[in-house]
Amino acid sequence: MRRKEDRTSQILALLVQEKKIEVAELSAHLGVSQVTVRKDLDAMEAQGLITREHGFAVLSSTDDIKGRLAYHYEEKKKIALRAAELVKDGDTIMIESGSCCALLAATLAELRTGITIITNSAFIADYIRRSSDFQIILLGGIYQQDAQVMVGPMVRQCAENFWVDRFFIGVDGWSARAGFTNQDQMRAQAVRDMARQADQVIVLTESEKFDRHGTVPLNLKDQVKAVITDQNIEEQIVTELTARGIEVLSS
Repeated sequence: MRRKEDRTSQILALLVQEKKIEVAELSAHLGVSQVTVRKDLDAMEAQGLITREHGFAVLSSTDDIKGRLAYHYEEKKKIALRAAELVKDGDTIMIESGSCCALLAATLAELRTGITIITNSAFIADYIRRSSDFQIILLGGIYQQDAQVMVGPMVRQCAENFWVDRFFIGVDGWSARAGFTNQDQMRAQAVRDMARQADQVIVLTESEKFDRHGTVPLNLKDQVKAVITDQNIEEQIVTELTARGIEVLSS
């Protein structure tokens, strides 16, 4: 029988292609009982990766962060595990919105004790609410419904009450000329405001993001100290990032 983690990755890979699959079809494809598949799907639904319909599993919409979690889930989970190695029990960190960041928060809630997570992501606060032995501080601001994230000047005002060693962020793209980029001006500004309160900014992103760029440069200058990505990142990109003083860590 396949391990649960392997089945989760396979189910998500199938759903990315098909969007909607019958439980019976998943059972036959994975070689496990329908009871086992239903238990897997229940766990995945609790994580926000899928939704359930009678007799079917359905991929969540990519219009919101829950749907984006399912895409490249295995790569994102490995990135989150690699990032978690930088955090010790009892640390206080900042985490911005995004699917890799959400998986990092979940990983830390599972593996670390006594940590404090400061975030502008209402999704992350809700995503790990059932975990114990950690504290989460949600920064105030204007609520963006699709991303479930707080933006606007109140984010800066709230963030100014804290200082952390590490701030983990997601990005929408990168270019040699503009650096790391985002698609949303207000979310980009929230990242800048939070970055002012951290010694180091660490980017969590899949390697495919280096093949595209958003429309809004983050303008973090020399604050980005490391990038954690998957092993498919091109050597040329690694060279360019290293030349800028950015360490590249592959998962």
